[in-house]
Amino acid sequence: MIVSDSFVVADWTDPGTHPRRPIAGLHLHRSDDEAWIVLSGRLGFRVGDQEREVPAGESLLVTRGTPHTYWNASSEPARYLLVMTPRIHQLIQALHAGDRSDFAQIFEQHDSELLES
Repeated sequence: MIVSDSFVVADWTDPGTHPRRPIAGLHLHRSDDEAWIVLSGRLGFRVGDQEREVPAGESLLVTRGTPHTYWNASSEPARYLLVMTPRIHQLIQALHAGDRSDFAQIFEQHDSELLES
């Protein structure tokens, strides 16, 4: 993981155990952009009202204020880089800490909104 004052780059893998199961529920970030670079496999995205698949070697940018969700588009593993702001990184850390279940409130505390879990 690369962390700076401006952005964080995380190298993640989804095992592909259940295609179309969201890795992140539908949400938006009010003040932060977020990008994915697919290294292997494929990711599926809903960005606003559109759906698309992003194969290995391609990337996707979601601008602030845009509702989005994503999933592994196949039953095979997908490896990707997630490029985010420190605030989004802190949001993800809070969600994965496992000590809270008030997910909508966690999103609000990070200038984001959970639209569907």
